[in-house]
Amino acid sequence: MGAYLKGLAAAIGWAIAGTGCAPNNADMLHFLREHEHQASAIEYRVGIPDMIAISAPRIQEIDQVRQIIQPDGKINLRLLGEVKVVGMTAKEIAAKLEVLLGKYYVDPKVQVRMAVYASKKFYVYGQARSGPRIYTGRDTLVDAVLSSGVNFLSWTSRVKVIRPGHGDTPSRTLMVNVDDMVLGGDWTQNLLLEPDDVVYVPPTPVAWFGQRIRELLYPVGPAVAAYTAPAALTRADDAYDEDTTVVIGGYSSGAGY
Repeated sequence: MGAYLKGLAAAIGWAIAGTGCAPNNADMLHFLREHEHQASAIEYRVGIPDMIAISAPRIQEIDQVRQIIQPDGKINLRLLGEVKVVGMTAKEIAAKLEVLLGKYYVDPKVQVRMAVYASKKFYVYGQARSGPRIYTGRDTLVDAVLSSGVNFLSWTSRVKVIRPGHGDTPSRTLMVNVDDMVLGGDWTQNLLLEPDDVVYVPPTPVAWFGQRIRELLYPVGPAVAAYTAPAALTRADDAYDEDTTVVIGGYSSGAGY
């Protein structure tokens, strides 16, 4: 037990000593460069089973139509039939529909917008409300953290953004001080997230220490409960017997009568 606690104390000391760490310029530039290319919902590429909304006031067949992207990546429209749209942006889909409608209409005008985001996700994990989140293309790090139920046990000055690798691109991790952004107004590190990003909110050193103590004591918890339960039930029965009063025909009977 003593060695275990010493190890915990050393780990906490190491964590506290690192509170001043900040992302280096190379890491920050990498994350920012990524967002310059895929930074907003304008560049969002539809997937399965997203839903799009089509507006074409002059074209009754498709005006005010909503379509879910089917498993084959297509939508099915009156007049046009099946149209493959998976992997395209809303603007690209509108342009494609205008070309196809050119066979039937002169200078057709179509607008397409995202109605329901469902195909892409990012993830929040740690001392927060963990789980997947729907990715919209406009999701920032601050949005992810502050909407995840963080509390005084959440170490929001050392939040990590983990971006998985793809192909030859290695995975990358960036540590960001969200407290500086929220309390100090420094929004330069408020990154736009990408699909499959993981936002890790670690516990504070005190919270981490408490979790380790609970893990250490967990095996003896059930045994203690099993040992104390019969005694507690006996005390409860004794108390009930002493305090019970039965009323019969207007007369009371019970302890003390």
